[in-house]
Amino acid sequence: MTSKITRQAQASADSLLRIFTAPEDATSTLSIIEQRLSQDLAGFLGNSIAALEKPLSEIETDFNAHQIPVDPTFVSDYADEIMQNLVAHSVHTAAPSFIGHMTSALPYFVLPLSKMMVGLNQNLVKIETSKAFTPLERQVLGMMHHLVYQQPGNFYDQWMHSANHSLGAFCSGGTVANITALWIARNRLLKPQGDFKGITREGMPKALRFYGFDDLAILVSERGHYSLGKTADLLGIGRDNIISIATDENNKVDVEAMRQAANTLAAQNIKVMAIVGVAGTTETGNVDPLTELAELAAELQCHFHVDAAWGGASLLSNKYRHLLKGIELADSVTIDAHKQMYVPMGAGMVIFKDPELAQAIVHHAEYILRVGSKDLGSQTLEGSRPGMAMLVHACLQIIGRDGYEILINNSLEKARYFASIIEQHPKFELVTKPELCLLTYRYIPSTVQQLLNDAVANDNEPLVRQINELLDGLTQFIQKHQREQGKSFVSRTRIKPAKYFRQHTTVFRVVLANPLTNEQILHDVLTEQAEIAQLDNEFLPQLLALVTQPHQ
Repeated sequence: MTSKITRQAQASADSLLRIFTAPEDATSTLSIIEQRLSQDLAGFLGNSIAALEKPLSEIETDFNAHQIPVDPTFVSDYADEIMQNLVAHSVHTAAPSFIGHMTSALPYFVLPLSKMMVGLNQNLVKIETSKAFTPLERQVLGMMHHLVYQQPGNFYDQWMHSANHSLGAFCSGGTVANITALWIARNRLLKPQGDFKGITREGMPKALRFYGFDDLAILVSERGHYSLGKTADLLGIGRDNIISIATDENNKVDVEAMRQAANTLAAQNIKVMAIVGVAGTTETGNVDPLTELAELAAELQCHFHVDAAWGGASLLSNKYRHLLKGIELADSVTIDAHKQMYVPMGAGMVIFKDPELAQAIVHHAEYILRVGSKDLGSQTLEGSRPGMAMLVHACLQIIGRDGYEILINNSLEKARYFASIIEQHPKFELVTKPELCLLTYRYIPSTVQQLLNDAVANDNEPLVRQINELLDGLTQFIQKHQREQGKSFVSRTRIKPAKYFRQHTTVFRVVLANPLTNEQILHDVLTEQAEIAQLDNEFLPQLLALVTQPHQ
């Protein structure tokens, strides 16, 4: 029996120099490790299951040491360990059957291009640390601005590379993009005037006193993203001053109800700082009536922001662009490239209709963000950040408008196909129809569905509530077991459908943006869910028993 030889890495000036030096040839240790990691990653990405189910508590034991290791580790040993403990138990977001969230498969070309981006290690805060990446980022923002606002060529010739103007800002995601847009809205509303130096210098209390407002508010649909609450907190407005407006039966904001809310606020001397329209709600994928919201914002003389983090990419489809009609009237628009534009995580953007808007948040520092420079950090919330614009640029160039047209159209039409087979299935109910490529549904036996429909028709709210509460339990049971089996994944959420007296209802939520998801997979998902439902010994028997009972 041979004993295993244990190697121990040693820290030295020479060994550290080697890990900071590019490998000399393909036979070097680091080159071999790199090739093997690429093969192992390709194997993981080629796997069709959504996840290997291992309890989180067990995974935590692999990451339980709290002390930084004294001795170094060989890269090869670390790579083996991380493949076993991290990669093997990561969520397979690229799997064709992973259809529960807004994270999807990536074009494979972004992997080698990401290596280029990481290797160059540019810092987009300043020209001196990013040089060519800065005009590239400005070009991408110009392209996205044109996608939304479609200004003529001379507009972009004038503004795209202007040192003192910006057509937008790259962000880590939709949250920072929304914060940036509403930060601008606040600063423009409470701008310097006369002896008042502006909110950026004198703060919120003095700003409110100077302008004679008792408070500020932001109006948004009840489907508004949670990032707006963070925004109100950070900007000193307060989460209670995010005024959520009810939606109609199609999950679109009720504009007249918003107008009435604005009138009520005005009577209390509370100024509406901004209206936020949602173009692709997180829960149901619906788009607010953006043209009507723009008209209301003009009436109230406030900023109009559209959160299109999810739905904005639909503008790349000539066929379905009309679904976002009115977005071109917004003062600012949030779009996440890491959603339907198939870019790796961390590529959010906020686009400004007026190139002057970012002047409201400009900050300078003599050592890094000098007046008159083209440093991007002077007009962004984040300082140091990577050159993610390069990967957006790559996708725009390699996929192109025609490619995106195909991808977006296929996603939306796949969602409509899935909705159709759900509606035809005797054991499933389509709860919200897809406007973009997101829908919600639930498992419900046909006899229970008939009982529920009768209860609704007879205005029997207690019975509707009783049925829905049992269905909530059944939906959670199915979703949990499907996730644990790991063959496929759908998420779940809670919404308030108008047809069920706006009672909270738990539903499956599906996002069909992955180009690798085919129609057979969608059929298989329903088959798997129907089989799992039969394993439930708590909620399903009670539901079936309700059908046989007399009801008034």
